[in-house]
Parts: sequence; structure tokens; C-alpha cells
Amino acid sequence: MELFYSKDIEGGVCRLDHDESGHCIKVLRHRCGDEISVIDGGGTLHRCRIVSDSHKEVTAQVLESLRDWGSHPYRLHMAVCPTKNNDRFEWFAEKACEMGFDELSPVIGEHSERKILKTSRVEKILISATKQSLKAAVPVVNEPVSVKEFITGQGGQEDSLKLIAYCFEDEDIPRRSIKEMLKGYQGSEITVMIGPEGDFSKAEAELALQHGFIPVHLGASRLRTETAALTAVSAVYLRYME
Repeated sequence: MELFYSKDIEGGVCRLDHDESGHCIKVLRHRCGDEISVIDGGGTLHRCRIVSDSHKEVTAQVLESLRDWGSHPYRLHMAVCPTKNNDRFEWFAEKACEMGFDELSPVIGEHSERKILKTSRVEKILISATKQSLKAAVPVVNEPVSVKEFITGQGGQEDSLKLIAYCFEDEDIPRRSIKEMLKGYQGSEITVMIGPEGDFSKAEAELALQHGFIPVHLGASRLRTETAALTAVSAVYLRYME
């Protein structure tokens, strides 16, 4: 199934941008009268008929709109520290999108080696992954903030499940498995924090616990940041797709 992406859909008319139009007309050889499927990034699939087949701007008439197309029965917010190798973070975002998540917050920790992240690159990757995995909602990518800023900004979410994964042990507050926490949770709003290569600092972990985060582990293996983040997404995906 071919999917195109457009934010310019209004009044029953859909317009594709220069890149999407070129792919539609030059590569896939669509012409006036052809029907195409367009996602708006907000969760709706639009069935459209091409009325102008310019390779610079395709215009199409909306025939039908299907809300919540390709959606999942949970809302997952991943707060992940950017990896030293930027390709690894982008790989995580792409694969996580294929399974299903809703929001990505790059967070900069005290032990982070990478302090800067270009969200525009991640956004393009997520659009492509959304189309490839047959979804209509593109995950939101927030601008990077510090771990402490993210934690203190998570107030007012009493019904959500907030988890933080770190490696060190605390005798007073033992970590529980993410599988166990998800199995016992009856809601659908989930936030998971994954630290940098050097892990969260003790101060960051303590602050998270003070703000309602629950410490979890992802199994016996020590995982890279991007692997840990994808493991968390997989755990949520499998929990709700049972």
C-alpha cells in the first residue's frame, strides 16, 4: 500500500509538497483520476483522487477520511538520552515508530556525552517510518531538555504509569521488571525514561522517584541506550497487543 504525507489538507482538498509530489508523479507515475492514500500525521488517513498531477504540487480531492487509522490502544511517551553516535538514536526512533509510540523527548543527563540533537532529522525519519509501517499518526518530537527539567515537568499525570530504567541497585527501593509493571497496570498512559551511556546520576534518579517515577529493569543483560529504549517500546507493544 502506497502512502503519502501531507499537512496541507483543508476544505476537502489535499496538496502534496514538492518531494511527495515528485515521488507520486515521477517515480510512481500517478496521473489525474488516480486514487491515492494520504496520511496527515495526526492519525487520519485520507483517500483522495488526483485532480492536478504537477510533479511540483499534486492536488487531490478528498473522497473519504478514516480517523485513528493504524492506531494502537495506548499512549507511550519515550524520554531518551541522545546517544554519542547519532545514528543509533535515529535507528531507535525508526524502529520504535514501526511498533508504535506517540511522543519522543530527547533528554540531556548529567552523564550524557551528546548535548545537542537536531530534531528535524528525527522528524523526517519518523514520517518515513510511519508510512512504511502503515500508520497515520507521526510521533511528536520535542526539543531537547535536561533530565531534571523533564522530570519536574511531568506533574498532573496521576493516572499515568511513569517508569525510569537505570542500571544501579538501591537497597531501599528495588527495581521491578518492566514486564511486571506493565502487566499490573490497567491504564493506557505510559512514560518511560532511558538514560545515557553513563546511566542516570543518583541525583536524577532520586528526583524521578520524588515525582512519581517507578524504577524498573529490562532484564539481566546490560543494554545500550538505544537497545534499552527499543526493548521498552517492545514491552509496551506486546503488552497491549495480546
